[in-house]
Amino acid sequence: MKFEKVHNKGQAQIFSNRYLELLTKTNPLVIFGIYLPVIGYMLYHTRTALHYSWLKIGLIYIAAVFGWTLFEYLAHRFIFHWVSGHPLAKKITYTMHGNHHEYPRDRQRLFMPPVPSLIVSSFLFAVFYLLMQHAAWVFFPGFISGYLAYGSMHYAIHAWAPPFKWLKPLWRNHHLHHYKNEELGFGVSSTLWDRVFGTMF
Repeated sequence: MKFEKVHNKGQAQIFSNRYLELLTKTNPLVIFGIYLPVIGYMLYHTRTALHYSWLKIGLIYIAAVFGWTLFEYLAHRFIFHWVSGHPLAKKITYTMHGNHHEYPRDRQRLFMPPVPSLIVSSFLFAVFYLLMQHAAWVFFPGFISGYLAYGSMHYAIHAWAPPFKWLKPLWRNHHLHHYKNEELGFGVSSTLWDRVFGTMF
C-alpha cells in the first residue's frame, strides 16, 4: 500500500454510489452506542441466567481482552496489509485499510462502520459459541471491549497529541507505521505482539 502522497486532509472516495459511500463512515459514539448495551446485557445474562461467579466472569473477560490484542495484531499485519496483484484483492485491501494509509487523519474512518462491524462481530460470536459454548457470553463482551479500547486509542492517536507521557511510545509506534515503514509497528493498543514477533521499531 505505497502511496505517492499521504494526505493529512480530506478523505478517499471508495464508492461512486453515495449511499454505499455513506456506509463506509461512522462516528465513534455510534459504535459505542451499538456495543455498550450488548456488552452490558451479555454480562447480565451470564450472571443471572448462567449463574457464573464474578470471579469466573472476570477471568474470562480479562482473557478475552488479552485475546483481542493478539487478534488486532494478526488482523492488522496479515489481513489489512495483505498484498496481492489481483485488481479485486487490491480494491478489498484499499477499502478495508488502504484508504486509511492514504488519508490517515480521516476521523470518519477510524472505527469500522456499523454494517460491516455487526456482520464481523456476529460471525465472531458464532465462532466463539461453537468453541466455548456458554462462556462465549462473557468472552465476546471482553473481546468487544478490547476492540472499543483499540478503536478509541486509534482515534486518539490520529486526532490528538498524547495526553500522558507514558502514552507517547504508542503514538510514536503507530505514526512510524504510517509515515516510515508500514511493515513494522502493527500493534495499536499495545506493542506487546510487535515485541514478541519482531516487528517493533
